[in-house]
Amino acid sequence: QVQLVESGGGLVQAGGSLRLSCAASGRTFSSLAMGWFRQAPGKEREFVAAISRSGANTDYADFVKGRFTASRDNAENTVYLQMNDLKPEDTALYYCAADYTTKATVTKLQTRQYDFWGQGTQVTVSS
Repeated sequence: QVQLVESGGGLVQAGGSLRLSCAASGRTFSSLAMGWFRQAPGKEREFVAAISRSGANTDYADFVKGRFTASRDNAENTVYLQMNDLKPEDTALYYCAADYTTKATVTKLQTRQYDFWGQGTQVTVSS
């Protein structure tokens, strides 16, 4: 079982930045592919970013490319999402997700591919 705890959300003005963190329990963090998703009120949960076990491979949703960066520190069991140039439409509850994989370079872009989820951290961007 993997427990995930997100932090770093908050209220920011448009154009500002936030850095989300997701801390994972256990000793097998380096075996986990990690992802970030978000869900706005009344909308379905959507993919934001994914990072492979090694951190060498990342994927992003088109609407965050060039603004968001996913990274991880396997020694600290933590994955990050650096969010720059935030827009009001980025307002949502942001979730961290994890799934075991034997493949070091794989990234997972779909909610159904993840077994473990955090509780989410709220990001609110004012105009």
